[in-house]
Amino acid sequence: MLDQKSENLSTLSSPPATTDMVSELLMGMRLFGIEYRRIQMTPPFGLHFGTEKSRAHFHFVGRGPVYLRAPDGMVHRMNTGDAVLLPRGGEHDLVSSPELPARCVNTFTAVPVCGNIANIEACADCADQSHEALIFCGRMEFDLGTMHPLVNLMPETMLVGTLLNRYPEILPLLEAMQRETCEDRAGYAGILARLADVVSAFIVRAWVECGCGDASGWVAALRDPRLGRVIAALHRDPGRNWTLAELAAEMGSSRSVFAERFHTVTGMTPVRYLTELRMRLASQWIGRDRMPIETAAQKLGYGSQAAFSRAFKRVHGHPPGAARSTSPREANING
Repeated sequence: MLDQKSENLSTLSSPPATTDMVSELLMGMRLFGIEYRRIQMTPPFGLHFGTEKSRAHFHFVGRGPVYLRAPDGMVHRMNTGDAVLLPRGGEHDLVSSPELPARCVNTFTAVPVCGNIANIEACADCADQSHEALIFCGRMEFDLGTMHPLVNLMPETMLVGTLLNRYPEILPLLEAMQRETCEDRAGYAGILARLADVVSAFIVRAWVECGCGDASGWVAALRDPRLGRVIAALHRDPGRNWTLAELAAEMGSSRSVFAERFHTVTGMTPVRYLTELRMRLASQWIGRDRMPIETAAQKLGYGSQAAFSRAFKRVHGHPPGAARSTSPREANING
């Protein structure tokens, strides 16, 4: 979990050109662990994950090798100590050999350890662990706060092995995960869950620091000093009744130049961007934080609850009251 405090956003009205808007907004990133499993299997085996696409998945190989069949069809060999983050989830398999079929992980008996952590053992002889594969898996709500568009720009599969040369400091975290996965020490389950959160956050931060891969558009807007000021202003005060003139003034340009530049870079109008930002926040506040709908509407600048509800339904496809029933901490979604 990245839990750093954001710098005083009041200084953003005239930031230096070197201000990194992506890093600033990433400070609000959080990962909510929905479910973790420590899985011990005798080869041959195949495990199927991710029947829904709204949750991130994290996998760590405590004893391998294990093969990942990714959502895009690519096959990746994961050796002992390897980890992968799939930020948008999607259907994928972990198999002991690339050609093997996979069985839904939820069909195996899971024995609760503590909280939302469970053990799955399907071994020919679990007393002799030398030939058993060990995997620690996490299903997470990947919350970037108002940075949600960044998730859609991430690769489907983010392998930690690609980071080790540039970020060797992640290696001790992986070594700690391997020890905790392989040894039944007191409290190992909770420690593994927290380490999984940290490694996942580290993978995301490294991707951002490396320039977000081939991502463009929205990230380019944040890295453009003038347009970045507008994006930061919208995220700083989403409930304000922004006018085109005010946003153009933030950028230091005419309204026509601003509107054209904003649409060219982000692919949407300022009004649409602000509406989607507001509705993303509303979904979090209502579903996760249990905020009353009326309060959320007022905080986001809507004069009536009816107008807010119409905007919410246009963006999400359902009324705001339905957001509570799909809260990530209460939903019972398999995979």
